[in-house]
Amino acid sequence: MNRKLSLCLFIVGLSLTGHISNAQQQVEYSLDQVVNRAKAQSPAALRVETQRENRYWQYRLFRSNYNPQLRLGGTIPGFTQAFNNVEQPDGTFIPRQIRQNLMDVELGVQQEIAATGGIISVNSSTNRFDNFLAPQGVPRTQWTGVPVNVRLSQPIFNFNRLKWDKMIEPLRYEESKREFVEAMEGVSRTVTSLFFDYLEAQVNLEISSLNLKNTEDIFKIEQGRYNIGMTYEDKLLQVELQVLQAKQQLAQARLDMEERSLRLKSFVGLNEATNLALVIPKEIPDFKVPVDEALERAYQNRAAALGFERRRIEGDAEIARARGQRFDMTINASYGLNNAGLDWRDLYTDPNRQTLVNLGFYIPVLDWGRNKARMGQAKAAKKLIEYEIDQEVIDFEQLIYTKVKNFEMLKDRMEITKVSDQVAEKRYEISLGRYQNGNVTITDLNIAQQEKDSNRRAYIQSLRDYWYAYYEMRALTLYDFENNRLLYNPENED
Repeated sequence: MNRKLSLCLFIVGLSLTGHISNAQQQVEYSLDQVVNRAKAQSPAALRVETQRENRYWQYRLFRSNYNPQLRLGGTIPGFTQAFNNVEQPDGTFIPRQIRQNLMDVELGVQQEIAATGGIISVNSSTNRFDNFLAPQGVPRTQWTGVPVNVRLSQPIFNFNRLKWDKMIEPLRYEESKREFVEAMEGVSRTVTSLFFDYLEAQVNLEISSLNLKNTEDIFKIEQGRYNIGMTYEDKLLQVELQVLQAKQQLAQARLDMEERSLRLKSFVGLNEATNLALVIPKEIPDFKVPVDEALERAYQNRAAALGFERRRIEGDAEIARARGQRFDMTINASYGLNNAGLDWRDLYTDPNRQTLVNLGFYIPVLDWGRNKARMGQAKAAKKLIEYEIDQEVIDFEQLIYTKVKNFEMLKDRMEITKVSDQVAEKRYEISLGRYQNGNVTITDLNIAQQEKDSNRRAYIQSLRDYWYAYYEMRALTLYDFENNRLLYNPENED
């Protein structure tokens, strides 16, 4: 019995060990993998995707304004039962009971006219009236209707919303598609910062672990030298203090790594139990970004460049709106056929012609300068927009120029810090060997170690700055200079 129990416990222990091993398995991620995962699964990317979808349906709603609308309306039933007071010629009232039903149905096709801002429609309607208390010999049911009717409502000299929307909304939608790509590149920049935050903590942990090991080895060497009288107690205490400091630095590095690990995993949607190991980017894209081409790409592709044009058109639209509010004039016309009968089929037998034309207008005779003030406000607003856009264009070009030059310098700095890191690492190894042979003082070794650590961190920082600038350059131009392709599809409306 005891053997069976021991065997079961052994199997359970193996199972738990396997689960723990799987839960804590180490997963390596490169920068490209982290960026791609963030753009596909992170909450920030999903939020950007939802905003894009929302703007797409707004554009579809705008386009539907220019399509015909088939509409069916009416009242079924319209039953009434009550006592109404009927006024007599002598001024008295006699209550009369009524019990009747009035139903009406209208089917029509309506089309807004973008060129003129008017509305034209073709309609057909039917009305049925039932008088349930009709005297004997009086028809109980009567039908009236309009077999066909064409209506036109045309504002004159008014602001034509459809005309201006047709110029503005496609630009706004095209902006939204480009803003989507820019926002995705923003996700890339954010996750790049988080990647290097964690990588920096990972490197600091490696540095602290190695420094602790080396410092403990040095402490053992100093103890041996102290025991045979080759060094002084103050040097031994100095090294012991360095061991304690290395332990503190290691503890802080572990704490920083845990905190930054959680931030990165949370952003990209990784399981918190995953033991993450990041790979330092070694392959650096080799391409040039000419300033003139970057400016050209930015003007061709950026949402901001389209926004300059859209805002100018919106300024013109506001002037047109103010001008259209000077007076209100609308012409309404209707032509069709109508009829009445005791049977529904009578409506379509020799119907009568129905014609209606009217012109409504509202003209302020004296408005005490209201219209002039409205026009002045619209023109001043347009002028302000022009000044703002002129300044933004200058800032737009200066930003591109500065970022391109900065990108070139960051690449050169990265190459320099990479070599400096290798040189400092080799120097420390030589100094450590010479110290073990007694040819270098502990002070010189400490200096070599500090330079090794600082150059390692400088290299990681230069990598961070380069890759952040890499994704920033993509966002500023919406162009992939590495592969010579656009980052978005202008024809895509899905």
